[in-house]
Order: sequence, then structure tokens, then C-alpha cells
Amino acid sequence: MTMQQHPVGALAGLKVVDAARVLAGPFAGQILGDHGADVVKIESPEGDECRGFGPPFVNESSAYFNAVNRNKRSVVLDLGQANERDKLFALLETADVLIENFKLSTLQAWGIPHARWFVERYPRLIHCRITGFGDEGPYGGLPGYDAAVQAMAGLLSINGDQAGEPVRIGVPVVDLTTGMNAAMSILLALQARHRTGRGQMADVSLYDSAVSVAHPFLTNYLHSGKVPGPSGNRHANIVPYNVYRTATVPLFVAVANDRLFARLCSHLSVSGLPSDPRFATNRARVENREALEDELCRAFANVDGEQLGPVLLAAGVPAAPILDIRAVADAEHAKFRGMVVRTADYTGPGIPIKLSDTPGSIRAPAPTLGNTTIAANETLFNT
Repeated sequence: MTMQQHPVGALAGLKVVDAARVLAGPFAGQILGDHGADVVKIESPEGDECRGFGPPFVNESSAYFNAVNRNKRSVVLDLGQANERDKLFALLETADVLIENFKLSTLQAWGIPHARWFVERYPRLIHCRITGFGDEGPYGGLPGYDAAVQAMAGLLSINGDQAGEPVRIGVPVVDLTTGMNAAMSILLALQARHRTGRGQMADVSLYDSAVSVAHPFLTNYLHSGKVPGPSGNRHANIVPYNVYRTATVPLFVAVANDRLFARLCSHLSVSGLPSDPRFATNRARVENREALEDELCRAFANVDGEQLGPVLLAAGVPAAPILDIRAVADAEHAKFRGMVVRTADYTGPGIPIKLSDTPGSIRAPAPTLGNTTIAANETLFNT
């Protein structure tokens, strides 16, 4: 899909005010914009700080910013000024969705007593409020940062080498997961509004999102009482599931059932292993992990991983070489799936959700700061 072709997206006609900063909220707004929503991004006169998260920079904004703010317009409002807040409130009169991640103390300084004020004043509004930990509770009101929440939700404790220190997950998984949850919460609330005619507030926090993806470590602990630690590339519940060194390139292999294990062993010329009672079932393989790993490491060391990887994958055995980001960016399949986009106006990741009848589209790159102006009591949305 080229940027010149603009199909009618699934969310065409949806009016979104994206007043969030940095990553989780803007990512949610971009998801909606990709699928046809009219998204107005509200920024302070200084702009969203992630415009400066570089290098690299494109058109005076970071590539980081540009990758989560396409398909939006930018309006600059100094919300510390009452007359500028009135412009925001005028937008909300006709908006369907508000996405924001303001501190509760900031809202109160503006004369907004509590977060539910927005849906009380605008009964049809879907208000998606994104916070670090929620507004109440023992951690209520604390600021949220991806790495800090990874630490507090246990994700760092289970990431890293088995004998090493905990390691931050390199991808900002908490922010991105929160953005996905925020977009999903908005769609759920919109569906409910079709039935009730009323909007509602969606309370989405980084902490909740992080705890929800601590799988399977959290549920394993709740049922076993055993505290997990870093496991490297190994899986707590599945064996074999690891990176194996070969005579050429390392392979990641993830074998989830006995049939695939037998198929793997056949290709490694160790076809007797599946009949060994120690390795006959996944439960047995987990219990005898170290013995099996010794056998497999010896077998993998004698094969050409570059040749074996595609053979295993074609045979249905999950196996793949470890690629760097350049290889991913250059991959023909990534291009075929539209996940790496390079046009005159936009270079970055593509749209992962493919709808057959109402596909998403990249209609505009991330906006320059304040590329749209708004006068007092003016709405930017078509009515």
C-alpha cells in the first residue's frame, strides 16, 4: 500500500484527541490513526520530549518520535493557561476519544478534581487515561518509566543469562504493551457505547500491563511457590528451547511437543533420544534438562546451521538463525508483508494489523510541531 492510496479505514470518522506524551499513549493514538481515525496530537510549546530522543533525526524530530506519531496532526497548546485549556475542551465537545497521561496533580491544578471528570462533562467521550501505576493504591500516583516498571513488575528478574545479573528487556515492552492495551480498551469502550450510548473511562497503567505479561513466570510461582530467576534463552516449561551453536551460525530452536522433538532428533542423527525414558515426554525432558542439553549441544556442533535452519523450519520444527536488525530491515519477507516502509515521505515500521476489507494506511508522516493551528472555540473535527 503506497501513501498515495488512502483506503477508508475501519475507524474512519472516529475523532481522537491524543494529549499523551512519549511512547505508550502516542503509540495507542497511532494505532487508531493507522486505521482511519482523525487524530489530533496536543503538544506543549516545547513539544513532546521524545522528539529529541535521537539521533537519528528526520525533519527536526527523532526517528523514535516519527515511528509512533504518523497519521496525526499536531496542535500546540500551553495547557497551563486557562484560555488554552478552553481550546482543548472545545475539541472534546465533538471528540470521540481522549488519550492522556497527565499527572493527577496536574489535572487538579487545572481545576479538574478527579480523572472521571472528563466523562462526567462529556458523556459520550471515551477517556483513556494512561498512568504508571494507577491513581490509587500503594504505588498510586507514582510516575511510570518503562525500565523502572520492568524492574518493579519482576521482568528484569527473569531476563538475562542464567548465571548473570538481571537485564532490562531491550525493547520498551512495557510502554508498547500498554499502548496496545490502551488501543484495545478504546475499541472495547466504543463497542459498549454502541449499546449504551455512553462513554466511559479506560484506566490503563504500565504496571498492570507489565505484570500481565510476566508469563509463564508469575503463574508458575503462584502454583509452585518457587521464585524464578534469569533463564537466558531457555524456557521454564519447554525443553528443548534454546540457542544452539553449530559449525556455522547459531540456531534458536523451540520444540513444544514430542512429535517435533522426534523430528528434530532425526535431522540431527540422534534418533534414539526420543525413545530414552528420560526424554520421551516434555515433562521428562524438563526434569532431565541438563542431560538432554549435553546430548543436543554435541549433535548441533557437528551440523551446518545455515543449511539446517531452513530444513528444520520447512519440516515444521521451529528453528531460525539469529538475525541482526539490518538483516531484518533488508529481509524480503519484511518488505513483502509491508513491515519495512521506505517512501519519499515516511521511512519506518509498517502496520502489523492487516484487514481484508478496510486495511490500514500510512497517509501522513509524523507531524512537525504545531503543523495545525486552532482558534478559540474552534473545532478541528469534521462534524
